[in-house]
Amino acid sequence: MAGRRIKILWNIIKETNTDKILYSFLLFVFAVAAAIWIFDPGVKTYGEALWYCYAVISTAGFGDVVATAFITRVLSVFLTVYSLLVIAIITGVIVNFYTRMTELKNKETLSVFLDQMERLPEMSKEELVELSEKVKQFRNK
Repeated sequence: MAGRRIKILWNIIKETNTDKILYSFLLFVFAVAAAIWIFDPGVKTYGEALWYCYAVISTAGFGDVVATAFITRVLSVFLTVYSLLVIAIITGVIVNFYTRMTELKNKETLSVFLDQMERLPEMSKEELVELSEKVKQFRNK
């Protein structure tokens, strides 16, 4: 079942081109980190620049690495806005995934019910009572 869910999620990601958005976002993060490392005298290593980008993306703002140059502050603003857009898109994809999973579950439940309805003449009294209880539960939902 988990493999099926992952396949559905991956199909949604591909259908919505979210994979391309995520790849471009990662590329943008690494490029911004490189620019910050190059242009900001307060950032000594590329690792510090990546850490700073993480702090900007997560909006944690730890303060251990701070943008001091004008260009790095501008890049930080672009990174923040881009991050918010990507997070909104990912949220939409996840909601779409759960909606499809719910629809699939409902369709499977309905399919099982219809199969049982086709077998009504062949069912035992116990099976008919069980089916009746399921119908009552369904109506109460």
